[in-house]
Amino acid sequence: MKRIGILTAGGDTPALNATIHGAVTRAGQRKVEVLGFIKGFSSLFNPRVPHVPLNPLYSPIPELDPTHGGSLIGSSRDYVDADDTAGVDLIADRLRGLGVEGLICVGGDGTLNGMQALCDRLPTVLAPKTIDNDLGLNYRNEADEWVRHPEGAVVPGAVEHGGFPYTRGQARTPFDLDRMVNYVTPGYATAVFVSAAGVQRVRTTAESHRRIAIVEVMGRHSGYLALGAAYGQPDLLLVPEHRLDVDMLVGRIQEVYDLQKHCVIVCGEGIVDAKGEELGAELSSTDPAGNVVLSGASEALRSVLIQRLGDTYFTSKRRNESAKAAVFTRKVGHTQRGGRPVLFDRFYAAQLGGQAVDMLLEGAVNAVAVLQYTRDGGFRVGQAPANDFRDRWGLIHARTMHPSFYDPQALRPSRAGIDYLVPIFTGAVGHDDVEALRTDLFDPSHLLTPYHSVNTDVNKRIRYLEG
Repeated sequence: MKRIGILTAGGDTPALNATIHGAVTRAGQRKVEVLGFIKGFSSLFNPRVPHVPLNPLYSPIPELDPTHGGSLIGSSRDYVDADDTAGVDLIADRLRGLGVEGLICVGGDGTLNGMQALCDRLPTVLAPKTIDNDLGLNYRNEADEWVRHPEGAVVPGAVEHGGFPYTRGQARTPFDLDRMVNYVTPGYATAVFVSAAGVQRVRTTAESHRRIAIVEVMGRHSGYLALGAAYGQPDLLLVPEHRLDVDMLVGRIQEVYDLQKHCVIVCGEGIVDAKGEELGAELSSTDPAGNVVLSGASEALRSVLIQRLGDTYFTSKRRNESAKAAVFTRKVGHTQRGGRPVLFDRFYAAQLGGQAVDMLLEGAVNAVAVLQYTRDGGFRVGQAPANDFRDRWGLIHARTMHPSFYDPQALRPSRAGIDYLVPIFTGAVGHDDVEALRTDLFDPSHLLTPYHSVNTDVNKRIRYLEG
């Protein structure tokens, strides 16, 4: 191969530019040109196919900064429809017109589902990214455990795709950290860094004003981000993989509040009630990938606690506030997605980007660059067939946190969960991260000059398919 393409799809993460930089650097070493497609799959739907040469003379363009969050080539949530054969053929013709012989898609489970149609037209591989850490398998045959119910059936706690409800069957494989397929995904470590810091900052407000704080983190149906936020030392932790026991939760809150006159709770945005229904779901609203929009798990939980605790509980503590005033919520929100990636994400994102290039040049098709871990050997990059992630109907499901990582009685990470987190976050933040914070944030020049967007410079480099 002499020329390959790369695109970023789905939601942004802090490590996208690091992945692109790793891919472009490795491609330059192997004397391969890289074209970056503007705004993900949407560029392929454009007859002119807007793109940017990312390594003229086999060197990365100066705008490609691995310490800068987001994606310099942009992203979108558009995906290729496998049923649109004519459209897929047209995209393949456009790529051939540009001389592109292979494609790297940087994305998560939605991107992996979306790129399947292209794999039959040209070599295509995935470099993983997602702050949710939900691309991967807890063990090799996990995808085989999914059960599809009849179309239109009402199944409590089911995940719906294409009109069919899907539920997880019984796990049949003993869990072992060393056997996880894609141990952790670039973007996760930085998102946890932001979330844990947010929990610490909310703590002092709750402590000072004797309140109950509910901090909501992202992650959809996966509890990995909430699990990592335990580094911020919340009093209680709620994850989507375990149904909410309101009676037990209220009892634990009262224990904590009676002891220290405040309580901090972290909840994942996809937490479910005793019936398995999402607390924060807007059932009528979905994103372009078909996922139910989760709008307010923390607010739903707050309403439950206000009702269950009641005003009398707080006035009995010599408080002159109502339950509504005493319980407040905060979403860490999109700050988890943005900003400078920490050292762990920068390093391994670049490694996985380079691995994706090597996979293409070595003949891989429909494969995923993955980050593996063993207790004896630490982290290493590898690859896995994309079909390993598919269930028997060809669908890729978002990975959920393994249930053994959480103690539902203590409402905290279990020993296994701690064992999972420690290898990622021991040394995850580098000295240069701290130095960048110290020197960059309060740089006096920020008061004098407006922000200069990388989009301004990249736009000058955009090229189009002629004819």
